[in-house]
Amino acid sequence: MSDSPEKQGSATSETTPSTSAEHSSVLLAEDDRAVRRFLQVILERAGFEVICAADGLEAMQIALAQPVDAVVTDAIMPHLSGEELVRFLRSHPTLATLPIILLSAFEGTAAATQANGDADLCLTKPVKREDLTTHLSRLIDEARIKKA
Repeated sequence: MSDSPEKQGSATSETTPSTSAEHSSVLLAEDDRAVRRFLQVILERAGFEVICAADGLEAMQIALAQPVDAVVTDAIMPHLSGEELVRFLRSHPTLATLPIILLSAFEGTAAATQANGDADLCLTKPVKREDLTTHLSRLIDEARIKKA
């Protein structure tokens, strides 16, 4: 069920993209095709460039192959879970500081991962559009300030 990585430009938006969203690329890892497309549209309408992966392993390969500004990942996926992806990214010298949002249908899983300090933020599905885009923009802004 793995789709090839999709690199999509920004769609026409109902909302004005924030400064951090403009020219920011987000790696979106989600195994459910419908949920992945839904999240992709939300992010694109907010002004983000979205690169999609159908599972954690594909996301890991994309993160190693091309630069991204942030990662949004489902917690439970085949081949490599979102939690394993987060641990990999945090252990990689050039990817360790990427802003990461972990999405989980299980509130306990999200809370446990955030408590471990692995993901920057854990949100419980179904995630609200405003929550996802606002937190993602904030995390990208904070990461850019730290780099400066």
